[in-house]
Amino acid sequence: MRAIWKGSVTFGLVNVPVSVYSATESHDVKLHQVHDADGGRIRYQRKCEQCGEIVPYEHIDKAYVDDEQTVVLTGEDFATLPAERSREIDVLEFVPSDQVEPVMLDSSYYLAPSSNSAKSYVLLRRTLEESDRTAIVSFTLRQKTRLAALRVRGEVLMLQTLLWADEVRAPEFESLEGDVKVSARELEMSAALVAAYEKDFVPAEHEDEYQIQLRSLIDAKLEKGEGYTAEETVEEESGEVLDLMEALRRSVEASRGSRGRQGAADDADSADGAAEATDADEDSGSGEPSKPARTSRRRSKSA
Repeated sequence: MRAIWKGSVTFGLVNVPVSVYSATESHDVKLHQVHDADGGRIRYQRKCEQCGEIVPYEHIDKAYVDDEQTVVLTGEDFATLPAERSREIDVLEFVPSDQVEPVMLDSSYYLAPSSNSAKSYVLLRRTLEESDRTAIVSFTLRQKTRLAALRVRGEVLMLQTLLWADEVRAPEFESLEGDVKVSARELEMSAALVAAYEKDFVPAEHEDEYQIQLRSLIDAKLEKGEGYTAEETVEEESGEVLDLMEALRRSVEASRGSRGRQGAADDADSADGAAEATDADEDSGSGEPSKPARTSRRRSKSA
């Protein structure tokens, strides 16, 4: 790993020298555009609309358009703004960890001790861990002032940049909570379904199937030539009309069969009883109307 930034975490008189490393990386297959007729590479040019010339990067400024007026900003203009002059990660406050909402998290970085003595690093890590606090910090990276959360991940400190408050959009749509009626039996069955799927989260067990299939498709084309095409079929199951309780009951039974969970037979019995009770409620006019449900299964055949 290569450090992308070096500096120190500071709060009070404490100074913790650190090196910053990117904590994530993309494994997406990189593609570019080509002409479908001859396979020629499609490239974009920095062409000036005024004179028609191709402009090199060193002669490109940035501009802001406000209504019909354009304001040009040069490199000298940007030099007057707060820049990456400081190599310090300033601690602003220590907050309860659960107050940092996941929606605000952006990029993640590892912090490693960059001095011969790691005592101050370990002291800060253990203090955050034992107090269950997250440090809200500010620093500059790549010419931008950033807000970030400094927290503990395993044995290391992690820096996660945060979106600014005005970058998080409010959910500007009406909630359906007041118009929906959910019975106690439906909640009970839904909870049983959740329990049937409960397990510890192991990220390594999950893979990006799209990228795997794309890589396989590319490899097959390399081996067999352009004549190869991936076949894809869509199989639709019979479109039966199922009510919510029946869908939950079937889901619990399916999870029981695939996972072999102990005691799932009791869940199925409860589902039958709950389904009958719901049918009775519907007969008396108190239940939710049944809605059609159609399911489909998509399967890709490998060559």
